[in-house]
Amino acid sequence: MKVRNKADEFQLTDVAVKMRDVNLYYGDFHALKDINMDVTKGEITAFIGPSGCGKSTLLKCINRMNDLVEGCRIEGLFEIGGKNIYAPGTVLQTLRKNVGMVFQKPNPFPMSVYDNITYGPRLYGIRDKATLSEIVEVSLKRAAMWDELKDRLDKSALALSGGQQQRLCIARALSVSPQILLMDEPTSALDPISTGKIEELCAELKEKVTIIMVTHNMQQAARISDKTGFFLLGELVEFGTTEQIFSNPAKEQTERYITGRFG
Repeated sequence: MKVRNKADEFQLTDVAVKMRDVNLYYGDFHALKDINMDVTKGEITAFIGPSGCGKSTLLKCINRMNDLVEGCRIEGLFEIGGKNIYAPGTVLQTLRKNVGMVFQKPNPFPMSVYDNITYGPRLYGIRDKATLSEIVEVSLKRAAMWDELKDRLDKSALALSGGQQQRLCIARALSVSPQILLMDEPTSALDPISTGKIEELCAELKEKVTIIMVTHNMQQAARISDKTGFFLLGELVEFGTTEQIFSNPAKEQTERYITGRFG
C-alpha cells in the first residue's frame, strides 16, 4: 500500500543522495566541513566516528531537520532524485514524506498502536478505514511486528517494550512509503536481542528503502552496512565500501579509530 502520488515522489537514481561541498555552521562554529558524498540507492550507509564529529548533524540535513535549529546555516548541495532539497519552493512535507527518520530513543506517540501507524497516512489525507487498516498491516509486517501486535492494535504504544517501541517507530516511518530512511543510533538504547531484530529488519528493508544510519557501534556498521563513512571533527575523513574501510582503510586516522587506538 503506497501512501503517495507521483507528484509527491522523488525519482531516485542510482545515487539516492548527492552531497557536494557541504558546510554547516551553528553561529560561528563550523560543524561540517566540505563534505562530498554519494549515497547509493538500495544500500545501507553507515556514519561512524567519535561523539560530536558531525554524523547526526549531517544526517539531519538530509530531511532538513536542521531548519529548526536557530543560527544554523548550510552551504553546498544536497540533491535527491535530481532535486536540490534546499532550493526555494521545496515543500518540506513532501521531502519528509520521502525521507523518514527514526531517532535514538524510541518516541511512540501516547496513543494506540493503530493510531501511531495511521498518523502519517491521515496527515496526508487518507481517511478510508479499509485503506488505513491495510497500511497498518503492511507496515507492521515490513517491520516484522504483525504477529506480535495484530491482536493489540488498540493498546497503548507506551505499553510496549523498548525494542518493540523502536520497531513500531520504524513501522510508523514506513507507513507513508518513504524512499529513504534516516536512522540516528536506532539501537543504542536497546538490548542485544532487540538490536539484532532491528539489524535483521534493516537488511530486509534495504531492497526497497535506502537506509542511512548513524552508529557508535563499529561492529554494527561492519555487520550490516554496505558503505561506511568515518567522520572526525566535522570532516569526512574516509568513505568507501564497508569491507575496505574495516579491512584496508586508506587513512591512518580511520585505521586508528577502527582498531581502538584513537585518541
